[in-house]
Amino acid sequence: MEKRIYNLSAGPAILPEEVLLDAQKDLYSYKGSGMSVMEMSHRGKIFDGIIKDADADLRKLLNIGDNYSILFLQGGATLQFSMVPLNLMPPKNKANYIVTGSWAKKSVKEAKRVGPVNIAASTESENFVRIPKQSELKLDPDASYVHFTSNNTIYGTQWRNEPEVGNVPLVCDASSDFLHKMLDINKYGLIYAGAQKNIGPSGVTVVIIRKDLLERSSDSLHTYMNYKIHVENDSMYNTPTTFGIYIAGLVFKWLLNMGGLNEMYKRNLEKAKILYDAIDGSGGYYKGTTAIEDRSLMNVTYKLPNEDLEKKFIDEAKKKGFEGLKGHRSVGGIRASIYNAFPKKGVEELVAFMEEFKKNN
Repeated sequence: MEKRIYNLSAGPAILPEEVLLDAQKDLYSYKGSGMSVMEMSHRGKIFDGIIKDADADLRKLLNIGDNYSILFLQGGATLQFSMVPLNLMPPKNKANYIVTGSWAKKSVKEAKRVGPVNIAASTESENFVRIPKQSELKLDPDASYVHFTSNNTIYGTQWRNEPEVGNVPLVCDASSDFLHKMLDINKYGLIYAGAQKNIGPSGVTVVIIRKDLLERSSDSLHTYMNYKIHVENDSMYNTPTTFGIYIAGLVFKWLLNMGGLNEMYKRNLEKAKILYDAIDGSGGYYKGTTAIEDRSLMNVTYKLPNEDLEKKFIDEAKKKGFEGLKGHRSVGGIRASIYNAFPKKGVEELVAFMEEFKKNN
């Protein structure tokens, strides 16, 4: 096999090598069944075991109780921007949104189609370089829910702790940092996450919803948009993304085998520190783009002295086997996405490249 590169892309992103090798081993004939997971019926006994295992392992990882349902849906976080307000805004028909980046803005756009949105806080005027402080939140206590985006891939910011929202259900788009650390699931009414950062291949969307909130899902909703329908059908109202769910299940087992989410968090802190220390210790050659206290552990954003050097940096890095370092087109600069599966060795080698590049340029 050709040498694998260091994939620093924001998503679809790197997967654990152990997971890829397991999937490769069983790709042609899953566990001696004579067919691939991609070929088998989602109604069959084998896949039924795969999806039930994935559900059980995710419950173990996050200590999810029976008062929550887990769904494996499609449409990415983008579909959830609509499903959340359609299902959860009634009966009050208003919601709080905290805006910390481009994806949060997109979620607000869809929510406004359903009912009034109170922007509880926004850092857009500061180009989203930080997370709002708790004291800045202007929450409507009578709203149906509070929505926030836990990690902002484009700008490189991340919530250290959940916002305190009182008795209003908390809803989180956790697409780009899901499972990077342990959460108290009981603080949330609903969490959703597209798979392609930390869970598996693109195409799967995990939704964890507190069961009492299903009472808000109106029978008048279009069928596929109704959480209650998906819960009643165990994520199989229509054909699910069978292979994607299988890979997600392997990722859950990989996390459990390494010691769970506390161990994963320890590794993520260590990896991020190596890279941020290199940026901060470069004498200003590399400059972080976000407030230090809100720096993301998943997406490290920084700039070089000028755009020409950034272009050269990206080109030379690619030749050395570092792929996906170009910042989002809306902000430029460099973005190193070091999700759960990105190895510490890769971060160390990137830092060595950065030091060499600075010396030569």
